[in-house]
Amino acid sequence: QVQLVESGGGLVQAGDSLRLSCAASGRTFSSYEMGWFRQPPEKEREFVAAIRWSGGSTRYADSVKGRFTISRDNAKNTVGLEMNMLKPEDTAVYYCTTRNVLSPSWNYWGKGTLVTVSS
Repeated sequence: QVQLVESGGGLVQAGDSLRLSCAASGRTFSSYEMGWFRQPPEKEREFVAAIRWSGGSTRYADSVKGRFTISRDNAKNTVGLEMNMLKPEDTAVYYCTTRNVLSPSWNYWGKGTLVTVSS
């Protein structure tokens, strides 16, 4: 199975930037796409961004488009999420996830890292 470990969360001020990282290990040979989700307090988990290992095609939620950038380092099996112009509404636990090419849903999840944006 695949193991995912997020890092980089913390407390920041509105307007600041923060970079999250996700390290993938284990049976990563079948990993097709990596993604970031987040779960704000008292709200449902929501999609943030995704990137494909091959080609690097990306997609973003409308709420973060233009502010967040997802990237990947294929050699290191890591995925980053550069978050700029952070807003209080970005406060959430951020989760790293991956899916196999044959899977219609996300297969593995990290434990999450908390990002708190104060106004």
